[in-house]
Amino acid sequence: MRLLFLGPPGAGKGTQAKLLSKAHGVPHLSTGDLLRDAMAKGTPTGRRAKEFIERGALVPDEIVDALVRERLPAVRERFLLDGYPRNGAQAAELDRLVAEMKAPVTSVVYIHVDDETLVKRVSGRRSCPKCGEVYHVDTKPPRKPDTCDACGTKGLAQRPDDRAEVVRERLSVYHRNTAPLVERYKAKGLLRWIDGNRAIEAVAKDVERAARGEAGGAGGPKARPMPGRAKA
Repeated sequence: MRLLFLGPPGAGKGTQAKLLSKAHGVPHLSTGDLLRDAMAKGTPTGRRAKEFIERGALVPDEIVDALVRERLPAVRERFLLDGYPRNGAQAAELDRLVAEMKAPVTSVVYIHVDDETLVKRVSGRRSCPKCGEVYHVDTKPPRKPDTCDACGTKGLAQRPDDRAEVVRERLSVYHRNTAPLVERYKAKGLLRWIDGNRAIEAVAKDVERAARGEAGGAGGPKARPMPGRAKA
């Protein structure tokens, strides 16, 4: 099981990758987590990345490529890669890396959600500044207001890149740079399309089927090779 998770910011890629990772014990590599860890540690890479992330811009390819090259070979047999690649250049770099490792990607899980739903989802997120646990003001509030359920830390915060105006800019960048990868992986016969405009549990069932290489999903062909041209 060597999967890529593809989709717009806020589509649920990280949530679904974590669920699949827990169910199968497959390492989950999130480029977002790698970058936030580097920023929290104040590494040179983290400091360079921070200025881009805080204004909602994409981190330069060379920074993200380096992080993936450092981490992916250690989990070459099985991995879930979330948030990478984000453009054609990164996809080409990943092609080179998996060829070197002799560990080809087995499927690309594409989770589709419409833009307005995504803005509401992402701008409502709040995270724990200590352990990173993520909540949502409407759909996943903490049991005690403004307090992390996992570690008890008070003061849940909205990440700078989760503000509504920043989310819209991130979506614009996504449609320009990342959405074309849908066609790239469709042409390779790797793409599995999943409707992300549903409850987490329903999406998870289809992600599980896609991970197994099945073409169908609950209630119909929800997880399937992408039909026709992808809509932005």
